Amino acid sequence: QVQLVESGGGLVQAGGSLRLSCAASRNILRINDMGWYRQAPGKQRELVATMMRNETTNYADSVKGRFTISRDIPKKTVYLQMNNLKPEDTAVYYCYAEGRTAIFGRWNDYWGQGTQVTVSS
Repeated sequence: QVQLVESGGGLVQAGGSLRLSCAASRNILRINDMGWYRQAPGKQRELVATMMRNETTNYADSVKGRFTISRDIPKKTVYLQMNNLKPEDTAVYYCYAEGRTAIFGRWNDYWGQGTQVTVSS
């Protein structure tokens, strides 16, 4: 079973920093796009940042200049360094990966279970 295991969430004061990590299980043979989405109470899930295998990045306007995404491709791991956090960043953060479990298999979307990030004012 494919798994994405997140870590690094928690409670932090406004202006503080957190670093999220997400590791994919070994049965994902290849990952193309990988990154983070978030969902705040009463709101839809939204993109935070993703990075393609060729290192092309995509950031939400609200986090540009504050958050940095990085990947360790051999380790199938993605990180999100979050600086200058704001109360509006409070949400459940979900790891996302576009991957496949067979060399010539189809690409599928995979999601982690989510990690809570709470920023107090």
